[in-house]
Amino acid sequence: MALPSPTAQRASDPAADRALLQQVALGNASAMRDVYARCASRAFAACLRLLPSRADAEEVLQEAFLEVWRRARDFDPERGGLETWVTTIARTRAIDRLRSLGTAARVAEGVVHHPPPTSATPLAPDDALGVGQDRVRVRAAMRTLPPEQREVVELAYFEGLSQREISERTGHPLGTVKTRARLALEKLADVLGRGG
Repeated sequence: MALPSPTAQRASDPAADRALLQQVALGNASAMRDVYARCASRAFAACLRLLPSRADAEEVLQEAFLEVWRRARDFDPERGGLETWVTTIARTRAIDRLRSLGTAARVAEGVVHHPPPTSATPLAPDDALGVGQDRVRVRAAMRTLPPEQREVVELAYFEGLSQREISERTGHPLGTVKTRARLALEKLADVLGRGG
């Protein structure tokens, strides 16, 4: 079955949308390129509106299109057009990323801004127990990270280096450092959010 060109599909046609996604579901890379050409701008704009950086938006857009590729069979034109479906996937992924970034940042900030108590400011036994338990949980969570991710977190949060400085110190590309930091923070947020 010959697929209409992306420009011919600009006006949402439920039958054409379904046919295009059926081709994607069958692994047709050309059909996937058509979906991307048609939907990427709108989906990327949704990601940019929600996320703090262009890099995050680009990464989420890639994840969204991988999800489109995997879930092409799930498309139901009765529930909306192709652009709406793809944009909803991208927006949902962006919201998930925003939540994980916020949770991870709160966890990391808590570790950085709550230094161990000094002998000049003794804590009540209950408070001391809570601080000790938090420290144990964070240490245990850090041990779950792969060494390269743990290194980035330690350099950022315990030595105060920026991602660019970490890149210079380790010799890894800045994009690699950013990805490792994001993955580490997501995993820490997940582990600490589950209670350890």
